[in-house]
Amino acid sequence: MAEKITGQTSDGYHTFDELYEHRSILFIALMEAYHLISWYAPKHYDGSMFDGFVIVGMDLPTGQITYHLHIDPWRELLDKLPIAELDRAPKYDGHTSEDTIDRITRWLREMP
Repeated sequence: MAEKITGQTSDGYHTFDELYEHRSILFIALMEAYHLISWYAPKHYDGSMFDGFVIVGMDLPTGQITYHLHIDPWRELLDKLPIAELDRAPKYDGHTSEDTIDRITRWLREMP
């Protein structure tokens, strides 16, 4: 029987919970640095949302990127930053995790 994977599952160095927290704060820092193209919203475009989450995103020249973040540890920080808070997120363009990596990579390569 396979071991149940939880937030405390580790690769031997970090748990999934730790890695998720790292991704969250790093993305918030990136959004703050590029606040003119960044936003967050309590609801998806269609008005739905997962309990306890917020959607954050950036509209890069290479395409939209988004993540869902737990709102509790980040709400106060997001409210202090010069990032647009929208009532609803922009319409989702269907990007995948692979698309997000590709869009960020191409954006970085295209920077002067």
